[in-house]
Amino acid sequence: MEGASFGAGRAGAGFDPIEFLKQPQTILRIASWVFSIVVFGSIINEGYVNIDSPQLHCVYNRNDDACNYAIAIGIIAFFACVLFIIMDINFPQISSVKDRKRAVMLDMGFSGLWSFFWFVCFCFLANQWQRTPKMPEVDQAADAARAAIAFSFFSIISWFAPGTNAGYPGYPTGSGIESTETYQSPPFTENADISPKGYQAPSY
Repeated sequence: MEGASFGAGRAGAGFDPIEFLKQPQTILRIASWVFSIVVFGSIINEGYVNIDSPQLHCVYNRNDDACNYAIAIGIIAFFACVLFIIMDINFPQISSVKDRKRAVMLDMGFSGLWSFFWFVCFCFLANQWQRTPKMPEVDQAADAARAAIAFSFFSIISWFAPGTNAGYPGYPTGSGIESTETYQSPPFTENADISPKGYQAPSY
């Protein structure tokens, strides 16, 4: 039946906030949301320092691209987490099988892509931090710089897990193949009358 596919049989179910918050995927969403705040918040607040000039430079080897990339990825991830949490809440209310498929594919595709972007961010920041010369100005922002690197790494895991999670809220695990009832004729019996109705065999 179509209504049983992709969790559609649960459409219209009541929302339980406690059970929703206990779901592993919800915990990962919130963790990803917090991690993104740490990354872009650390860089915006303490990631720019004065190095031999009154102009502010990115603490990562004076490479503004490193700071800009991490901030952009973090801010987009922040809003994406909010949107995906809203989608998770409303997912059981979606009755269309096609819409449920699109929602799941969107989640898997975006999560995989952003996990890759976080991997690039982690490698980029770590590489530039290793090349950063040791200076008093840099030491003041060292904690923030290391925090951004660390939580970029954590974000790789937190974003990768939802994309590969088969237990989507309201989305049943299994093959997802619809089970249909097929017509089956009754089994033949020895005493079954195979003669057409109203026809009598001639007697010789």
